[in-house]
Amino acid sequence: MLSISGIVKVKKDTEQITEKFKKREFVVTDGSGNYPQDILFQLTQERVDLLDNINVNDAVNVTFNLRGREWTNPQGEVKYFNSLDVWRLEKSQGGGAPTPMDIAPASADKAETLVDEGDDDLPF
Repeated sequence: MLSISGIVKVKKDTEQITEKFKKREFVVTDGSGNYPQDILFQLTQERVDLLDNINVNDAVNVTFNLRGREWTNPQGEVKYFNSLDVWRLEKSQGGGAPTPMDIAPASADKAETLVDEGDDDLPF
């Protein structure tokens, strides 16, 4: 479980992918670092309604799971995809600017490794 705070930049309509599966995507801008990051999230099934009371430019807190999957294309090439599946979406308390990005592991006993990136001024 991970969480982030930011500003809603894009809010898409619900897509009915198959008869039994629907999804809705939205983008949150995290401005806590040197370079703003626009992050795409998805809501699925009954959670697509969580975005109904959220507007573009609202400050939000997003709680999500990181998902990954493997796919083999018709040519036999293996590809990997990631998705950020939201399970909780709330407007930030107190309004105004959101708190800085807060990404935390689901359990406090996981160690965090910090890497010094030097004076690199590139945005990626």
